[in-house]
Amino acid sequence: MIDIHSHILPGVDDGAENELASIEMAKAAIEEGITHIVASPHHKNRTYDNYRDEIRSNVAVLNDLFAIEKLDITVLPGQEVRIYGDILLDIEKGDIQTVNDTKYILIEFPSDSVPHYASQLFYDLQMNGLQPVIVHPERNRELMANHKKMYDLVHNGALTQVTAASLVGKFGKQIETFSLELIKANLTHFIASDAHNTTSRRFAMRDAYQYIQDNVNVETAYMFMENSQLLIEDQNVYRQEPQRIRTKKKFFGLF
Repeated sequence: MIDIHSHILPGVDDGAENELASIEMAKAAIEEGITHIVASPHHKNRTYDNYRDEIRSNVAVLNDLFAIEKLDITVLPGQEVRIYGDILLDIEKGDIQTVNDTKYILIEFPSDSVPHYASQLFYDLQMNGLQPVIVHPERNRELMANHKKMYDLVHNGALTQVTAASLVGKFGKQIETFSLELIKANLTHFIASDAHNTTSRRFAMRDAYQYIQDNVNVETAYMFMENSQLLIEDQNVYRQEPQRIRTKKKFFGLF
């Protein structure tokens, strides 16, 4: 199993606090059946900045540590980039780390909104050979309230990644319901942990895939697994024709 989004690098953001915490996360990931895990520390989210060269160096150190500890898991470089207007410029500068040096870039929206320039930025990224992957859209308040905006982003080429813990109810029933709606409407393409630790923000990958098998079908679960493999190999992933979510619901609170 491949996890394309985690905060396993020690001491760089709100994920693993130190190397011991990273080791504990690695052990938990292995128990889930995870063999490869993308380290995707926060970047430009107004609290943390993690640049490409720093990430690559930290990933190399962590892989060496796991080898010493005889932990059979491989860490791959990535970055969770909070959306901002100069992403393309910073890609040219070498500040941005795509997932395992592929065309795929993990993009995070603010929790309560989608910037007005997102569609144009995504178009520009794709015109430059890059593929935006919106992380945890199911926890974005505007997308929860405006399903058409979610549809339009995917219809126009964006990919999305739902968090495993969202599917199994760790963020509440509303987010669980929206996550399932995204899957059934072909509006998401990956499942990942977004794990920060082994307690409050654990992996939950095995439970999420079982949830998909029970509530959607086995084929969809396997498609998500294969897409994660294709992503880290820089191959085109499976997409199905997106559908509109017809229900309209009001959601309250920040997520």
